[in-house]
Amino acid sequence: MANKIYHKHFTLPIFFFILTLFVLESFTTTIALDWSLTPPPTSPGHRTGKCTKKERQALLHFKSNIYYDPQGLLDTWTPGEEEKVASNDCCYWSGVMCNNQSRVTSLDLRDGFLAGKISPSLLNLSYLNYLDLYDNSFNGMIPMFISSMTQLRYLDLGWNDFNGTIPMFIGSMTQLRYLDLSGNRFNGKIPMFIGSMTQLRYLDLGGNRFNGTIPMFIGSMTQLRYLDLGGNRFNGTIPMFIGSMTQLRYLNLGSNEFNGTIPMFIGSMTQLRYLNLGWNHFSGTIPSELGNLTNLQELSLDFLSSCTVENLDWLSHLSHLDKLFMSGTSLGKVDHWVNVILSLKKLSALYLNGCDLSLVVYPYSYVNSSFSSSIVSLYLQENNLNSSMYHWLFPLTSNALVELDLSRNMLDGIPKYLGNLCGLTSLYFYSNLMPVKLPDFLSNLSGCTSVTLQHLDATSSQFTGSLDGTISEKVWQLPKLERLDISSNLLKCAISENIEKSNILYVYLSNNSLEGVPLEANMSNISSIEDIDLSSCKLGPHFPKWIQTMKNLSSIDLAKTRISDNLLEDFWKSWPSRLRYLNISFNNITGIVTDMLSNFDPVISSTIDLSSNNFYGHIRNVPSSLEVLDLSKNNLSGQIFFLCQIKDGSLSFLDLSHNAFTGPIPDCLWHFTSLRTLSLEYNNLSGRLPISIKFLIKLEVLYLYNNNFSGKLPLSLKNLTKLTFLNLGANKFSGYVPSWIGEKLSMLYALILTTNNFVGTIPSDLCQLVYLQILDLSMNKLQGAIPSCLGNLTSIAQDGFSFSQKNMHPANLSGGVYIDRSMIKWQGNEREFGSTLELVKIINLSSNNLTGKIPDKLTDLHKLIALDLSMNALVGEIPSNIGQMKELQILDLSRNNLRGGLPSSMSQMTLLNYLDVSYNNLPGKIPSSTQLQSFEPSWYTGNAGLCGLPLPKYCPGDKVLEGPPVSRESMEGGEHIDDLQRWFYIGGACGFVTGFWMVCIALIVNRRGRHAFFHVMNSLENWVYVKVMVFIAKVRRV
Repeated sequence: MANKIYHKHFTLPIFFFILTLFVLESFTTTIALDWSLTPPPTSPGHRTGKCTKKERQALLHFKSNIYYDPQGLLDTWTPGEEEKVASNDCCYWSGVMCNNQSRVTSLDLRDGFLAGKISPSLLNLSYLNYLDLYDNSFNGMIPMFISSMTQLRYLDLGWNDFNGTIPMFIGSMTQLRYLDLSGNRFNGKIPMFIGSMTQLRYLDLGGNRFNGTIPMFIGSMTQLRYLDLGGNRFNGTIPMFIGSMTQLRYLNLGSNEFNGTIPMFIGSMTQLRYLNLGWNHFSGTIPSELGNLTNLQELSLDFLSSCTVENLDWLSHLSHLDKLFMSGTSLGKVDHWVNVILSLKKLSALYLNGCDLSLVVYPYSYVNSSFSSSIVSLYLQENNLNSSMYHWLFPLTSNALVELDLSRNMLDGIPKYLGNLCGLTSLYFYSNLMPVKLPDFLSNLSGCTSVTLQHLDATSSQFTGSLDGTISEKVWQLPKLERLDISSNLLKCAISENIEKSNILYVYLSNNSLEGVPLEANMSNISSIEDIDLSSCKLGPHFPKWIQTMKNLSSIDLAKTRISDNLLEDFWKSWPSRLRYLNISFNNITGIVTDMLSNFDPVISSTIDLSSNNFYGHIRNVPSSLEVLDLSKNNLSGQIFFLCQIKDGSLSFLDLSHNAFTGPIPDCLWHFTSLRTLSLEYNNLSGRLPISIKFLIKLEVLYLYNNNFSGKLPLSLKNLTKLTFLNLGANKFSGYVPSWIGEKLSMLYALILTTNNFVGTIPSDLCQLVYLQILDLSMNKLQGAIPSCLGNLTSIAQDGFSFSQKNMHPANLSGGVYIDRSMIKWQGNEREFGSTLELVKIINLSSNNLTGKIPDKLTDLHKLIALDLSMNALVGEIPSNIGQMKELQILDLSRNNLRGGLPSSMSQMTLLNYLDVSYNNLPGKIPSSTQLQSFEPSWYTGNAGLCGLPLPKYCPGDKVLEGPPVSRESMEGGEHIDDLQRWFYIGGACGFVTGFWMVCIALIVNRRGRHAFFHVMNSLENWVYVKVMVFIAKVRRV
């Protein structure tokens, strides 16, 4: 469906090995390679002898360096016995090919998810000319010995985890015809030595972090047929020499930062079959010269929001076009575009999401009736379409149409003619925000579409009605309907017995007002349903026992369904044997979980979420194949050695937090190479971190907060180079804060080491963490000066630079699960931050033995929200330009030895709502500011020389205002003042609650509004606090 702009679009099956150069030149959709790139396949029956012992041992040594093989790709690689030819002859091993002389010439291990080291034993494969390691988990630097493999013509290292710059020795491999380094973490500029690889016909550098402009030497690589630079950070304009590369068949420059206009010379590259210029910053008009690319089969101009389209007539010349992607590019001013689209006889997929089509005035009479649509997949999301615009949609639909997406518009139903599309199998209608009656919607699907429709997605469309009676008859009796998703609507009543008449496989009804569950008698004959989602419906208090009768059920979600049953251990023994997904979180279920998890399919990776219930007991058995395990917020106890039973390597999410587990983390984590989130916080775990933690090479989130772990931080943590959240607070770790954190854990967003026993100085290497937004080293035994380079922390210092905006690779953090949750010390208390966590920028170095001055450089952290340096031995003056930290809301400098007074620039810190400078040696007057005069006097106490409001001590030269004598009436009016104050608070609270709920619902679904909300609410808190304090002060002085 979605266009994967920097994912490979072709594979190289074995039978392509014998293709000649002539086939290469004529191949169209993708770029096939010259026969010289790969060895011709040889049937084992025509080979002489078996592979040599030397090559067999080389391959076995390669296998011995692989510690993770989830798909068993290397299972056939065994020493074997002499009489067993197939196992002893490595030419029969999977992924291995030999020539007529039984010498290994090809090694194809793509898509194996292998992890380990690439062994130099491959050098003993002296005839090897084809090496494909695409889509595995090799990391670090590309091993240097690869450059000595002089017979290689084909090298694919794409979609691994190699990093740094491309090593120079790659440039010496001038014999290569095919080089794929895509989907890694290479950075910097494309090195010049790539230009010396003049024999390359295929070069893929997409999906990395290259920057700068496209180097000129690329234009001299005249043999290139395939060039992919997409998904990087290239900038500037597209250089003119690209237009001279007329031999190219495939050009991907999408998802970069190119600017300027789309150059007209692109139209001279007439051999192109594939062109991607989308997701850039181009401006100006999309040139009509693109119409000269008559061989194009796929064109992507997605999300060029600054470009204008005057007409699309040039598209009609692209007679071979099969797929067109123009989502996010405005077509609101284009006339007759429907006729242009209809003229493309081979067009099968059209993506026009977010193209301002609602602005198009297109009378039906303008449509050329001689054209008929060939479109199979039509996507029209987010165009603000209403039902009056269906007249121009009709010509684009025909019996060829299989997929139709009208989601995120303003439609209040579908026209009847869509019910006569006899090829339509998938209809997406979700998030249309006009109230629709479900019976009216379904009645228009009564034609032949009702016979062919297999997938209906109408989530969040404000459907009304109920699921009983005639409505349910229409839904459940669609004969081929396999997947129904009408979740998050306004439907009510229970599911009726009519569901029993359907052949449906997947049912998603979550977030409706469904009450109760179907009677067991009505559900007993249902054998077809595989997935069912009833989350956030009112099913409780009893657990629906009809689930036990659904023998094909593989997925069930009953989260937040108000179930409060006590589940006996025997109940779990009757789970459907195919179950692979179970979510019963956020209920009030009790019961023992000792062995219930062992009933899951041991082969299929499972997801189990029992979080936020009242389960208890010691866990003995879990499935050996798990992808997600969440047992958090229960009453589970005992040790966690059950983790050693999870061996298939697919576990990506593990949360055992907020329980009563004890003992150490077992040293059996080598199978957890896919783990991205590990949360063990708030338990009673102890001991040292296991050595096997080094195998968690994909880990992004590590939470061990509030346990009893001890010892030094092991060097094995250096392997966790993808970590973004590291919270080891509230334990008993000791030793120095490792300097390698700044060098090896370069992706860190949050580093929390509070409440441990760390000693020594704060390593200046932490200043290298350019993404760091939360640094908490409080309550340790650190000493020495505060590194001034902390003022260079880019993510806190610069505008427009935050964790949420950085380009994470290859995917977003843990599916967004933990980016929105963490415990942070805020105003002296622990506070769990949710959806606004990415906006929090904090430095907490309190309760240590730090000495020296507060570095002036810290005031460069313009986006810092909280700074706590309290309870140290800091000396000197508060930096005079501290007022430039205008975002600061919390500042705690208490219990140090500071002197010199409060800088006058502090009056500019208008967002400040917590200030504690108590117990220092500060003299002078508190600067005049609405904020500073409204704070508690205790926040200034312990400074003998400090004077001025809100302290009762007046400064020399201050005018003392003597009020009139207090009369008996004013004293008796005290009750009136208290009443006034009480009603003031009540009125303010009511107003706040009303305003809060007016925006709360919108903010839940609108992530982009959180930043504004975060600042507005904090500013509102400041304003209310100040006004209340000023009001009280005035009343008291009356």
